[in-house]
Amino acid sequence: MAKMDNFEDRCDCNIIHEDVVKQVREAMMDDEALFDVAELFKVFGDSTRVKIIYALFQSQMCVCDIAALLGMTKSAISHQLRVLKQAKLVRFKKEGKVVYYSLDDEHVKNIFEQAISHTSE
Repeated sequence: MAKMDNFEDRCDCNIIHEDVVKQVREAMMDDEALFDVAELFKVFGDSTRVKIIYALFQSQMCVCDIAALLGMTKSAISHQLRVLKQAKLVRFKKEGKVVYYSLDDEHVKNIFEQAISHTSE
């Protein structure tokens, strides 16, 4: 027996809602800004980076601590931290020979909290 598709979510109208299109077009960000947003979301597309962000959500940590926590090499963690730094999601401070990483600012915490809230629904 063939599976029936649900067509309730398909729009069959041929009318362009000019006022809505105009309003959204005027509010639309430029392509470069939207590209930057897409690049940020790509950074969240890697589970290792998400684990690092979650760890740093709890406490600042050095590369050795993160590597021990996640069972990975310091080199692998350093690579992921470099990506997170380039995306301005983490920052670091050096104390002697130890470099501590933390979330860059409250925006990162808010993004992460919103993502957790959304996926928990």
